[in-house]
Amino acid sequence: MAHSNDSASLEIPLPARRHETLGLVIFRRMAAHGLHDARATMLALDVGGQNFRRMLILSRALVVDLARASRRRIVLAPCCATGMTRDEGLLMELIKGGGLDVYAALTDDASCAAGLTTAHAYGEELDQVARRNGWRH
Repeated sequence: MAHSNDSASLEIPLPARRHETLGLVIFRRMAAHGLHDARATMLALDVGGQNFRRMLILSRALVVDLARASRRRIVLAPCCATGMTRDEGLLMELIKGGGLDVYAALTDDASCAAGLTTAHAYGEELDQVARRNGWRH
């Protein structure tokens, strides 16, 4: 059954920060092309250097945790889309430290917050990548 939030419209702009956009693209690729997508791996390797594995593991874990916990279909845009769906906006808010209310809106299930901790860890790793690469001031 389709929900009113199943819209694939791209009304939300991409994140302004480079590391957040990177995290979104890696997530999109893994969700669409599999957890071991070569392009997602190359993106992580390119920006993460010797620490790329942590970013990949956290992204994979987040995809799996959300897929298992969600009681509805999470709508993602294609990898090269220039905007975000409502669900991707919620995902980015969750990665940036959003709480159970954001998690519940994304998955329709606030009681099983397995993906919440993973999302926060993924956000912290993306912040570290930004600092290592000099993307933040």
